[in-house]
Amino acid sequence: MPSPSPRVGGPWNDFIHRLRCLRGKLVARILFSERLNTWVYPTPEPAAEPTTDERYRDFNRSYFAQFYEQEKMLADQPRMDFYHAAIARHIQPGARVIDLGTGTGILAAFASRRGAAQVYAIDHSVVLEHAKTLAAHNRIENVEFISTHSKDLKLDAPVDVILHEQMGDYLFDEDMVANITDLRDRLLKPGGLILPARFELFCEPVKIRDSRFVPHIWDMNVHGIDYSCMDRERPQDPHYYHIPAADLDYVDYLLSQPSPVLTIDLQTLQPADLPKELRFTRTITRSGRFDGYVVYFRAMVDDDLSLNSSPLDPGRATNWGYRILRTDRDFLTEGDVIDITLTIGNWPEVTSWRWKHVKAAR
Repeated sequence: MPSPSPRVGGPWNDFIHRLRCLRGKLVARILFSERLNTWVYPTPEPAAEPTTDERYRDFNRSYFAQFYEQEKMLADQPRMDFYHAAIARHIQPGARVIDLGTGTGILAAFASRRGAAQVYAIDHSVVLEHAKTLAAHNRIENVEFISTHSKDLKLDAPVDVILHEQMGDYLFDEDMVANITDLRDRLLKPGGLILPARFELFCEPVKIRDSRFVPHIWDMNVHGIDYSCMDRERPQDPHYYHIPAADLDYVDYLLSQPSPVLTIDLQTLQPADLPKELRFTRTITRSGRFDGYVVYFRAMVDDDLSLNSSPLDPGRATNWGYRILRTDRDFLTEGDVIDITLTIGNWPEVTSWRWKHVKAAR
């Protein structure tokens, strides 16, 4: 026979009520007491911020796995002609070659058909599986496809040539210098060759076509509505001051004669030798609105064999875009001289770049 239930409203219910109240007070004290709350519910350790190298590796794995990105590179005739000619000239039969960032394996295939004894085709994107299929389909021999980051690559003997296409739109934004110099110092024979090794970086004052020009918001006046007060609300996000572009109709003309602001040779360059500040002068040869600086590069294998990403070169390599570093509104007149300072926080991180100019007295 079951025990009788306590009488409603009797001592037993009063005890249960007091117990529940006590439990509620204890829970509230734990929840609202910082010390007790941390002890009962310890705060998880914050996740470490990914390094620049880790961010780029993650980006690389997904971005270059897309067929369209590979298609753009393969369809860029100046790019493919440049590399085909460089390999034909400088990779000798019997050479051992590293192809860094092989993608679909096209450069490794060129090297193999040139007679390379061994090509190590390196990539850490899933596109490597397609490269293996393409090599088998085209009877490409002596190519070993290795899924790894170049800094983790180990070989039993050094190579004769490092072949690469590590240039970003800003030249440095695919971490070219760190990756290539690491391979050079560890795995390239003395006297070995890097293709390509010589580069020029350009940063030129530019005028954008009027039909494409977009002013800063604080410079706008739209049918009598003045936006100048927005000058106090300038964005702090550095991306705002960079305009990515690939359209050849976007740039109208350069305001001065172009000249490289930096020249490097990966055969000898040490990463620590890259300057943190560039100072250069431009004399204005064509008057016009000063909209910013256009950044592009030139890669060179021989004096007569180069690849250019300038937006004003009709034979430019189409795979690369260029960048506009925006400036405050200004108008420059032929004969003006401007002193420019480009400060670099970290070369591969373009958002760390800062720039300014001062007009020199006439």
